[in-house]
Amino acid sequence: MILEFQCDCSCASVPLAHSWEHTVGSGHATLALRADWQEHLTRAHLELGFRHVRFHGLLSDDMGTLVWHNDKFLYSFLNADRIVDFLLSIGMKPFIELSFMPLILASGDTTVFHYRGNVTPPKDYVQWGALVSKLVGHWVDRYGVREVAQWPLEIWNEPNLSAFWTGDQAAYFNLYRHAVDAIKGVDASLKVGGPATAQNAWIADFLEFCDSNGLAADFVSTHYYPTDAFGDIGTDTVTQLEHAPRDVMLRRAEEARRHAKARPLYYTEWNITSKPRDSLHDEAFAAACAAYIVMTLQHLVDGYSFWTFSDIFEEIYFPSVPFHGGFGLMNLHGIAKPVYRAFQLLHRLGKERLPVRGEHPTVSAWVARDGRELTALFTNHAMPRHAIATEKVRLRLVNAGKARGAVMSCIDAAHANPYAVWKELGSPEYLSDRQVDTLHAASMLAETPYAIHGCDGAIEFEVTLPPQSVVSVRIGLQDTSSASATDSRRSR
Repeated sequence: MILEFQCDCSCASVPLAHSWEHTVGSGHATLALRADWQEHLTRAHLELGFRHVRFHGLLSDDMGTLVWHNDKFLYSFLNADRIVDFLLSIGMKPFIELSFMPLILASGDTTVFHYRGNVTPPKDYVQWGALVSKLVGHWVDRYGVREVAQWPLEIWNEPNLSAFWTGDQAAYFNLYRHAVDAIKGVDASLKVGGPATAQNAWIADFLEFCDSNGLAADFVSTHYYPTDAFGDIGTDTVTQLEHAPRDVMLRRAEEARRHAKARPLYYTEWNITSKPRDSLHDEAFAAACAAYIVMTLQHLVDGYSFWTFSDIFEEIYFPSVPFHGGFGLMNLHGIAKPVYRAFQLLHRLGKERLPVRGEHPTVSAWVARDGRELTALFTNHAMPRHAIATEKVRLRLVNAGKARGAVMSCIDAAHANPYAVWKELGSPEYLSDRQVDTLHAASMLAETPYAIHGCDGAIEFEVTLPPQSVVSVRIGLQDTSSASATDSRRSR
């Protein structure tokens, strides 16, 4: 059976804002001083269009931002400046997460991750505010207020989880109050927000607190993963995803948008799972799942920051296995995973989205327009242990005009899948240069000419979608206005 989808290209389009490109995540601030991290981010910016990057630990002691020396506070923003200088040099900007607590300000010794980010409230909130004021004021002096006003300033990370904040909600609100007063004291045009929570938590309470106390909340930020709240702690990822509704990310985004109202809404972390080591991150499943999520909810959010762009990441330990199930879009060697290629296809979409008719439990289709080019994007995606099969799809583009030609790209178990090739090589832990080259080649996103049919202003074609796949068909259209002008001149 062939699945039928149709798009009338004469219908009004809606904006396709590429909100998923606003920000991408990384792990830990000091990683941004590494040459390979910088190389990977530059490539992700150029090929995937990411504009901001967010990471933890900018205020932690390993950044040297605030220490106690010779019986006084010593502020040092050199490492932070080195990171910002690099980002600006490649055309990106930081999405600032103000965390974790410098040891000299910390009220306790509870830490998170192997780099020991301190997660306790400050013992002196006034000194916390002073640190924020000095750092942000320094940035305004160095980069100018117009520049810094383009950097969202987010207060903390997941304060609703005891792993990241030993205080309660009231303590976080106090932290936020002192931070926002410090930031707006530097310049009122700077953008600050929160609550930076996991699982959509505290948004309504946070906004009520800000509104009732006259505090700015220029944006709302939170996190959500499909595995959140599905299964007990320790439940394996496949079981968690099995019980997660396919549209869970859409539902949570709708919920957050209702609370945020007109404020910008940033999801500053998401991925297909919240587990830092899971083979699904390296497989074609991640590409199909991520593309489906992005396209279903992109209109609800102002930023949707995938966690993370690279496997250069060290929350548990720094890995050496090339494909270890890390969060990254690319692996330690900069080899693009299938999900990286999915973001590449998303980046190539135009800025207008056209309505598509047709439904199926696992197959979805979208059509985007960019001038004289139409792109049809398809996913065949289901959560683990749910029924899915290879599907044949026919798309009819009505009132599309005449086509010049088309190219097709595919991501599935057999295409753009270096993980599968690495396993065929015997899963080596340390790669030779030749093996790196082989895996880079296996990761490439091929574009092949594709046969389409046109008649009476309509374009029609068929595609085959294996399970957990993403397929893109890009169609170049003839410039009918120039053709009409030529015909008119000939008739004279």
